[in-house]
Amino acid sequence: MLNAEQWARQARTAGRTMSQVKCDVKDRCLTALIKAIDQSRDALLSANALDMEQGQSQGLSPAYLDRLQITPTRLNTIVDSLRQVIALPDPVGEIISGSLRPQGLRVQKVRVPLGVIFFIYESRPNVTIDAAALAIKSGNAIILRGGKEAGRTNQAFHQCIQQALAAVGLPTDGVQLVTDPDRSLVTALLKMDKFIDVAIPRGGEGLIRAVVAEATMPVIKHYQGICHLYVDQTADLEMALRILINGKCQRPGVCNALETVLIHEAVAEQFMQAASATLAEQQVEIRGCPRTCTFVPAALPATDADYATEYLALILSCKVVASLDEALLHIQRFSTGHSEAIITSSLATAERFTSEVDSAAVFVNASTRFHDGYELGLGAEIGISTDKLHARGPCGLLELTSYKYVVVGSGHVRS
Repeated sequence: MLNAEQWARQARTAGRTMSQVKCDVKDRCLTALIKAIDQSRDALLSANALDMEQGQSQGLSPAYLDRLQITPTRLNTIVDSLRQVIALPDPVGEIISGSLRPQGLRVQKVRVPLGVIFFIYESRPNVTIDAAALAIKSGNAIILRGGKEAGRTNQAFHQCIQQALAAVGLPTDGVQLVTDPDRSLVTALLKMDKFIDVAIPRGGEGLIRAVVAEATMPVIKHYQGICHLYVDQTADLEMALRILINGKCQRPGVCNALETVLIHEAVAEQFMQAASATLAEQQVEIRGCPRTCTFVPAALPATDADYATEYLALILSCKVVASLDEALLHIQRFSTGHSEAIITSSLATAERFTSEVDSAAVFVNASTRFHDGYELGLGAEIGISTDKLHARGPCGLLELTSYKYVVVGSGHVRS
């Protein structure tokens, strides 16, 4: 088994090569990856079935198992995502800006890869491909460390990645998968800031906080996704109900799922009576303020702890508010800066909401479930950031780059 420094050194060496690869070679690599996945479908699904069987025997939650599962349809989505990444322009070498200084210096701000990425993630074996594809296209090397619950699936995907890299002559160390279950190796890798430029954790809050506490390199992250929906007094209530059900019920175990709905008091009774029936059909437990409990007798009383909880389950916090101001104050207090949405027919209200809500993504008359790199046209994402420095929102190709200044003179010296 390699030690942490050997993993990191290999990635740094490969990273120097990856940073210089031309776009056509990157795209041929990703095309080869599509071919490898298509040829390995049965093996991939079999590996995932074993991981699913093990997860069920260990009592993993339905939400966790949903994130773990790979189906034929999800394989198709992975391939479609790869095609989107191939279609995107190569960010490396882009001249972001340029100028000619009065003394004759030519100054250019040029996009470059981050270098080496250490990506630590739980369940979700599909992101093995997303992360590798984005790293390859953005000219980075990447070290992948998935959770043991997805170990077989991750290794099967990694074999496809290795085949694709080798097929076009790229270093296979450009995408490494750490299979050693020893957690001390992760801790040691998080100290390798001499070789690793950034760490990106994706998973539960506990994992992310542990990475932030231990890492000596920058970390791109979000801790929680307590996402809100505000139903304004001018809302189309049928639209609001569709978006509520989609946001809460489609995949409740993901970070862009709704956790709280705020309803203007002018439409609260009408909306909640309609919504409660549909939510009951979906087996959603409602926890609400006193007025919510009046409209929905089956609702349980909500506490501040409920409004501050990312359930990742079929549980919904509800609150009736007297105004947009009250809704904004509630979001300001309990939001984790991930995703918030408003349903309204008022342009002025929508503009105020999008202006004042300080989250990575704000939606008007649309579901928070669209806060996803694939859905927003980034091809794929390596994660969603709620930070404000370097990257915010879905982290795609551009978010895996930095820039440097290239300055060209003709013997210039500073006086």
